[in-house]
Amino acid sequence: MNTSVAIIGAGLGGLTLARVLHVHGISATVYEADASANARAQGGMLDIHENNGQLALKAAGLFDQFLEIIHAGGQATRVLDKDGNVLFEDADDGTGGRPEVPRGELRRILLDSLPVGTVRWGHKVTEVSALSGGRHVLTFAKGAAVTADLLVGADGAWSRVRPLLSEAKPVYVGTSFIETCLFDSDTRHKASAEAVGDGALFALAPGKGIAAHREPNGVLHTYVELNKSRDWIDSIDFSDPAIALARVAEEFDGWAPELTALITDGETDPVPRPIHALPVEHRWARVPGVTLLGDAAHLMIPSGEGANLAMFDGAELGKAIAANPGDFEAALIAYERDLFPRSASEAAESERILNVCLGPNAPQSLVDFFSENQPIK
Repeated sequence: MNTSVAIIGAGLGGLTLARVLHVHGISATVYEADASANARAQGGMLDIHENNGQLALKAAGLFDQFLEIIHAGGQATRVLDKDGNVLFEDADDGTGGRPEVPRGELRRILLDSLPVGTVRWGHKVTEVSALSGGRHVLTFAKGAAVTADLLVGADGAWSRVRPLLSEAKPVYVGTSFIETCLFDSDTRHKASAEAVGDGALFALAPGKGIAAHREPNGVLHTYVELNKSRDWIDSIDFSDPAIALARVAEEFDGWAPELTALITDGETDPVPRPIHALPVEHRWARVPGVTLLGDAAHLMIPSGEGANLAMFDGAELGKAIAANPGDFEAALIAYERDLFPRSASEAAESERILNVCLGPNAPQSLVDFFSENQPIK
């Protein structure tokens, strides 16, 4: 079977590309390993930025639907020290350019905007091989195969498409996040809910931090951040949630109880997320018929830009394809010419932000950062 445009991965970036192509009358097929749209949780809140994510949604013709799912008040930010003292606070007055939305709802909007059958669920790519003329054959776990005139890897950190273009592999950066959630917080976890406030909380010290975000319906989503070796994080038995959370909480001995309760009172199984990144200047030589977007192209330290960049990549690639009808190579040349400097700049900035948050001057370094009107929520 032949398909003109094959997109691997039904994340925000791949779906944005498919939608922008659809807006321009160009068909594409998205192949996703998950069995269905609801096969797994889609994460917490995303702040969608005026300069990239929102532009992508406008290009996709979905900006009005995006406005309907904004979580009012979610841009509020506060920085605390380990004793729970508020060092910086900024309320959400509704005029900021980075409104918060639930990731799952944003993905739903994108999925609903595509023709039925655009996304092929349960299609895990096991092999990709090049043919002549820039075409590629995709083989799936269930044995089916398709040939694509244009192949786009939107398949995340451990992309199966990336090796066609680059030998680079993600490397552990020395920091791990551990996620958990508290529910019905205003009733059952009042002290922690008051500490978090209406939006995002950053309670920091050199090498460690407790970040949390208020989500709809009283959910507090906690992200513990630790500069630790992979051996340390791998030594924790996360199959026993209580023991794992207690072990993580030991790193915050002596911190304010309303802060440590964000860890110890966690009501979802803790999820360890060792942070990996590609080289800041990751790029590749032009290879006919294939390209990358999102984390597959520029996996970087989380800084609030990942989803925005993925959607922007998808929109820009879609517009480039539409602007060069019948000439995929011209489209890819134009797309990658802008992609590489854009992603390198953001990757360098993500490294700087991690040092601001967990470096030797934390939490004052983050207070100074916010005071310069450079929000990172």
